[in-house]
Amino acid sequence: DFDGPIVDVSDRYYSTYCLALTDTAKYYREFSTPARANLHSLLDLTPLTKAQFWQMKQDRIPDREIARQSGLEGEQVEFFLRRVVEIVNCADLLAQDKIQPGVTWALGLLQSQGVRLILVTLRDRDEAISILEQNGLRQLFTGIYGTSNSEAAYQNYTEVKTKLLQRAMREHRITSINSPHSWMIGDTEADILAGQAMGIATIALTCGIRSELQLRQLQPTTIATDLLRAAHCLMGMNSLQACS
Repeated sequence: DFDGPIVDVSDRYYSTYCLALTDTAKYYREFSTPARANLHSLLDLTPLTKAQFWQMKQDRIPDREIARQSGLEGEQVEFFLRRVVEIVNCADLLAQDKIQPGVTWALGLLQSQGVRLILVTLRDRDEAISILEQNGLRQLFTGIYGTSNSEAAYQNYTEVKTKLLQRAMREHRITSINSPHSWMIGDTEADILAGQAMGIATIALTCGIRSELQLRQLQPTTIATDLLRAAHCLMGMNSLQACS
């Protein structure tokens, strides 16, 4: 997976939340009609800190509830939700994404040991390739599978991820015979459920958008803190339980 294991999206997601909250407040303060007078008067925002926001995201608290806990209600919430989807993939916000610590070492280690790296992401494929190229990582992957739907990554569509993984396995001839040597590494339910659906082992990473508690409920093969830790575990197959 890309977002989470390879790229830290927490700054972008929090900035998106803050901007959407600000835009919602501005709209209801500047464009309030008599019919919305009550909504305007009740607008008393209580923005979350980044730590609070990210913990709620990791705990799978819906954006709707995040909006409510930030002081929005009624149609304000709907405006906020629409705004989040509209701006989350804007260029200025995408520029806030950054490579996770240890990723370059992790990918280099795996490739040096003959591991074939295939990227399966819900992010726009061209966008993912561009980020990899900017960080000198593109050449490490033998296959890159993504979407052309800019909303897919934020919405975290499990069915889409499963179909992408299925296609990757088919095109790279990963079958039931050699699948015991294949692993799906990700940070959300979409990754773990996709891997399980395709019959391959899964490593859930806690450095992304789901907490360890949420990930354990999915019953992945094992859990690691980040991609570098997962790489070390894979290099010592007899001690995988040490990742958990």
